[in-house]
Amino acid sequence: MALQGEYLGMSVRVDATDQENFSFFSYCDQRELRVQQCTSCDLKRFPPTTACPFCSQPESTWECLSGRGTVYSYGEVHHAIQPAFASHTPYLLLLVELDEQRNEPHEFDGLRVQGNLATAEAELASPDLVRQVGIGTRVRVVFKDIGPGIAMPLWTIDEQATQPQSAWRYPLE
Repeated sequence: MALQGEYLGMSVRVDATDQENFSFFSYCDQRELRVQQCTSCDLKRFPPTTACPFCSQPESTWECLSGRGTVYSYGEVHHAIQPAFASHTPYLLLLVELDEQRNEPHEFDGLRVQGNLATAEAELASPDLVRQVGIGTRVRVVFKDIGPGIAMPLWTIDEQATQPQSAWRYPLE
């Protein structure tokens, strides 16, 4: 059995033998952002793995998160390498530091998840929306159905959160 879908013209397939990613995308289909939490050291981790990167123990549980965080970094793509993405440029790939587990296990560490910037309706963000987002912008997760039983987590501006006066953006020149 496999989860199969299409995201922006690109084929996505997660086989059931890849238990960690299969579980992650299945939870996304249920509109839940879940990550693994180690039963030994209690730290959460992303991306999904077979063992804890902090203590190497294999046992974990899936913990549901708030789905809210802050843009930690981003890449603004103007020249898509993947041909299916070319008509969507410019688009943002965000690295979001989730509200859970900040500064753990050490100062400056955090639980960070990547994903594209989207509208609240889970459509890829327009160039106008892209220009509004930078480091420090508060975002929340939205889910895009990409096939039966599979959804892609994306990020949109969190309208309920207090936003910075001006999010930091990389200089254009």
